[in-house]
Amino acid sequence: MKIAILGFGTVGSGVYDIITNSTTSELKNIEVKSVFARSRDKMPLATNDINEILNDKEISLVVECLGGLTPAYEFIKKSLEHKKHVVTANKAVAAKYLDEFVVLAKKNNVKFLFEASVGGGIPWLASLEKAGRVDKINRIYGIFNGTSNYILDNMYRNNQEFDSTLKTPQNLGYAEADPSADIDGDDVVNKIILSNVLGFNIHIFPEFPTYSMRYITKNDIDYLKKYDFAIKYIGETNINDSNYETSVMLTIFSKDSQEAVVPLNNNIITLDGNFIGELKFFGQGAGKFPTGNAIVQDIIDINSNVPRKEITIKNHLVFSKKLTRKNYLLRSKVNLNHDFIESSEQYKENYYLKTKEITLEQLEQLIKSLNQGDNILVAKFH
Repeated sequence: MKIAILGFGTVGSGVYDIITNSTTSELKNIEVKSVFARSRDKMPLATNDINEILNDKEISLVVECLGGLTPAYEFIKKSLEHKKHVVTANKAVAAKYLDEFVVLAKKNNVKFLFEASVGGGIPWLASLEKAGRVDKINRIYGIFNGTSNYILDNMYRNNQEFDSTLKTPQNLGYAEADPSADIDGDDVVNKIILSNVLGFNIHIFPEFPTYSMRYITKNDIDYLKKYDFAIKYIGETNINDSNYETSVMLTIFSKDSQEAVVPLNNNIITLDGNFIGELKFFGQGAGKFPTGNAIVQDIIDINSNVPRKEITIKNHLVFSKKLTRKNYLLRSKVNLNHDFIESSEQYKENYYLKTKEITLEQLEQLIKSLNQGDNILVAKFH
């Protein structure tokens, strides 16, 4: 099998290095024939003309590592239309256009696989597929983003403030110069959307409750430490009968829980099935070789005709903000008397308000009543 790689940055070069340097039998018949790069000087195989790849009959699979929506969307679409398999790590484009890509792939009798788009090197989506073959999945939740975990882990362990902690993953390449996708939830939103597709056969719009983690402070961490709690940034979906509930927000765990002790830029993602109970998947959520490894696994499956679950998008579940009732913690500049508040405690210059068990809909009502704008800590108790 001859393949092309679109993009030669961190992930694209990782895929190239794995394929060209591996000595395993599974990769001996896979060859990188072309690399789409803006500069032909980047490597001997480079081209800056996508049509050279699309019109090359020998290339049967395209690996998209460009990131973002443009031109990734156009290139994936054209590759599928030219009857080429596509493998991608691009969660943004996959989450937004998955319906279209699935239809195009089926129409042209090729595969569209995106294992590397969620969990980096963790075989999360493949495991979710397998679990769903014999079990009903009721819940998915976890740390989907390595940058957010790196920040929270360092704030907890090293008593640092948010802004100073953010600079380290930016210097290490975990976080972008503009980190908003990581800390405001967009990255987790895309990953939970793709997980929902394989877990529950629903492809949803990013219109569910999503609360940024950018307002957390050292004082918040210190307050939680008093009660032996840690805090992580979590994407979660719950299913019950004909309804689903999805959210992305800071979540409070006991300091001894498995989520609380996940270090640095690692991920941990959990599925909960009727028969199997909870299964947790831990590992590197990003990086050159972890993500490259996941892409190459998809390439091998296609080359070896390994059966993969046919994606069936039913959209048979209805979104609800009343599905679960949980306790939440809000940080407020003023004390608040409200029917939803269970307790209030002043710590330094702020009040920490613990709610009764309320729904997401009631949480939104409570936040509005605080009238403190966006600069507010919102966290749920696991």
